Amino acid sequence: MSTATTGRSVGTLSSDAPAVRTPKTSAGDKAFATVAHFVLILWSIIVVAPMLWTLMTSFKTTSDIFASPFALPSSLNFDNYVSAWETAGIGKYFFNTVLVVGAALFLVMLLGAMCAYVLARFTFPGSRLIYFALLAGLMVPVFLAIVPLFFILQGFGLLNTLPGLTLVYVAFALPFTVFFLYAFFRTLPYEISEAASIDGASDWRTFFSIMLPMAKPGLASVAIFNFLGLWNQFLLPVALNTSEANYVLSQGLARFASSAGYDVNFGALFAAVVITVLPVLVVYVLFQRQLQGSVSQGTMK
Repeated sequence: MSTATTGRSVGTLSSDAPAVRTPKTSAGDKAFATVAHFVLILWSIIVVAPMLWTLMTSFKTTSDIFASPFALPSSLNFDNYVSAWETAGIGKYFFNTVLVVGAALFLVMLLGAMCAYVLARFTFPGSRLIYFALLAGLMVPVFLAIVPLFFILQGFGLLNTLPGLTLVYVAFALPFTVFFLYAFFRTLPYEISEAASIDGASDWRTFFSIMLPMAKPGLASVAIFNFLGLWNQFLLPVALNTSEANYVLSQGLARFASSAGYDVNFGALFAAVVITVLPVLVVYVLFQRQLQGSVSQGTMK
């Protein structure tokens, strides 16, 4: 009797267990997925095709470009790159850009992280005022500040110099960096910093040894955004850096394209464009994993 009862119990339990359901895909979901894939493929072609064409054209001569602009190059001729790097001075402009952007990026990440950490983790009189003042810097268009910046740099003797351009880059990138990292530092657990304080760590030690490494995904993300904006900056160098010896890449490309008049070496010009774009691609590939990590952490939080 007990065996039968047990059998019926087991049978009842097994019959009441929820069945594993396979997700059903409706016709609307299939249509949406098809349209989404089509749009993504089309967008990828729009983005990638000009880059591949620029790379392909950088190995051609000017006559080959006008004769067959969409044909493949007959050989990988690097004379255009040598001409762009040495004759057109792209190498010198490249070094100036790396120097200015590298120094500005280091300063803005260090100062921005420190400022965002203090504003996000500590409460003191005027903290909100400082935060909103920094946010107000995001609302000021760049061209409205050109004239005041010109006279400020002239007064300090930094006009047409690389240090002056570096400081301007830091000033314009700092508000966005603080705004981005402020929200990131707010999400970090307070228990870790409190435990470090109990163990005797100072505020400086807690920030540099514990909190800053925990914010590495956010730092990588904002570093990529800042690098892209500073590397491609054109208006600020043109207005505040008119000395040819201190030109950056954006100015060098504009000078290269306009100085030759109608006799432009288009092969070397496309090679110069590739040299300008290549560091951006390298930086994105190196930091891509960190960028994806910051996005996934933001969605989980």
